Formats: sequence, structure tokens, C-alpha cells
Amino acid sequence: MSTAPLRNRRERHTRRSRRDDRNGLLLTAPTFLVILLASIIPLLLVIVFAFSEIRLVDIPRLGTEPIDWTLDNFRRAVENPSFWRALGTTLLYSTLTMIGSVGVGLVLALALRSPFRGRGIVRALLLVPYVLPLIAAVTIWQTMLNPQYGIVNAFGRQVLGWDQAIGFLNTSSAEVFGVPVPLSLLVVVAFEIWTSAPLAFLFITARLQGVSPSIEEAAALDGANRMQILWRIVMPQLKGVILLLCLLRFIWTFQSFSEVYLLTEGAGGTQLMALKVYTELVTRADIGSASAYGLLMSVVLIALLTVYVFATRRKVDTE
Repeated sequence: MSTAPLRNRRERHTRRSRRDDRNGLLLTAPTFLVILLASIIPLLLVIVFAFSEIRLVDIPRLGTEPIDWTLDNFRRAVENPSFWRALGTTLLYSTLTMIGSVGVGLVLALALRSPFRGRGIVRALLLVPYVLPLIAAVTIWQTMLNPQYGIVNAFGRQVLGWDQAIGFLNTSSAEVFGVPVPLSLLVVVAFEIWTSAPLAFLFITARLQGVSPSIEEAAALDGANRMQILWRIVMPQLKGVILLLCLLRFIWTFQSFSEVYLLTEGAGGTQLMALKVYTELVTRADIGSASAYGLLMSVVLIALLTVYVFATRRKVDTE
């Protein structure tokens, strides 16, 4: 029996596979090029800058002189107390914002789950803070909290009997019932929750649409009350989306810059890691130090995410 037809089929199959691979590479090349220019090359440059002594004035000489590799940027960063303060503030800010935004979104989604007249309008109004332009939202809050003409201070002095106006956006600590609280930090946390909770509300509401009402009806017929149905039937089905929202919200707020910078510019104990990077780059014109701070942020975030992944995997394995 001749093997020529079989060999021809194999050759045609090989040529077809090569052509498909070539077409696939051509189709994905634009996306890869965008990722290369927008992400990979900047990341490599940040790594190079972080391990070298370079300032903005040295940019024109890049490529013409050898790079002096050094760890001084990292050493100065970890020895600087402001680095640890900024890291602690960022972790606290991210944790409070994550818990607040997901918690408020969950409460709103559960509260608006049952149909009632005007529910669509209420849901639409809840999305306003999320779709509102950031600069408009910041202007609204700055106007409300202004010590001279803000409605919050006016209400506090005329109704609550405050002795003097409070600078909500530049006060590091204030006593509330004798307990010191980081006032400005809590204000930016509240602002972030106000703008981001609608996203959590959308995710959780979408997941609630997939919860079968027949299971809840069966549980109610078996004698389960509303709290038991919520904790034993509804919440387990929301666990996946809630964990995803917590992860995404923590990552986003850990890198938050625009909201805090526009509100306080880092005043009142709101100096986050992202603002620290901005200060090193713009104020001190130190590219190397700013890159080192940025890499340290990435290391901390990767470490926290690794712990989260291992904890989640272990929990899945035990179940």
C-alpha cells in the first residue's frame, strides 16, 4: 500500500496548522504591541530607574552614559519613617474602603431586592455617585465640608451647637466623644465608599437575579425565618461575588491617587503611597526614588494577594 496519500495529508495538515498559527499571530500582534508599549516597557523602565540614581535633569543623558546600579533608593525608602506612615495609612484606607463599599452595596442590593413601586427609579438614583465625574463629585464634597460656608459646618454650629467650624479636609485627628479619630482620613474613606458602593450594588444585584426563589419558598414552608433564609441560603450564593469585589476594591484603593489628591492633597494624615510616589517624582524630581516607592507598593500588593490566594485555595481544599 502506497504511503504517498497519507504523507500528502500530513503535509497539508502541517501547512494548514502553520497558516493558522501565522494568522493567529497577525491577529494578536496589535494587542500585544499595545500591551508592550503601554505596560511592559514602562514596567521595565521603572525597574531600571528604581535601581539607579536618576533625576529628571538626567533624562536627556539616558543611553549615553552607563547606569550606576544601586540599592540606595530602597534603603532610603525603608529607613524613612514617612514611608511606613504612608504604608500604614494606605492599608487602613484600603481596608476601610473595601469593607465599607462592599458592605453598603450588599445592604442596598438586599434592601431593593423585593419589588415595589418606583424601585427602578431608586436603583437609577443610587448609580449617580458612580457615574458622576470625579471632579464634580470632589467639588460637591469640598463645598459641603468648607469651614466657612459649607452646609455641614453650618448645620453643626446652628443645630448641634459646635463652638467652631471644623476643617474636615485638613484635620489629622479630632476627638469624638473623647476618642481621637483620624478625621480627614475618614472623610476620604466616606467619599470613596460613596462613589464606589454603587458598583458593588450592581454586581450583587446581578448575582441576586440568579438566586432561585423556589429554594427560599421551600425553606419558608419548612419553617425557616427571614434571617435564616438570608444567612443559610442567600449569602452562601453571594460569597463568590463578594470575595471578588473585596479583592478588586482593595487593589483599586491601594493604588488610589486622584480622589485623595483632589480632596486633600495629602493633608490631614491622608498621605497615601500613591501620593508619596507623586511627591518624590514631581516635588523632589527624583525618578529613582519614585520608582523605588512604586515597586515597593507592587511588592506589598503582590504579597497581600499571594496570602489571599493561598487562603482561598486552602479554604476550597478543606471544603
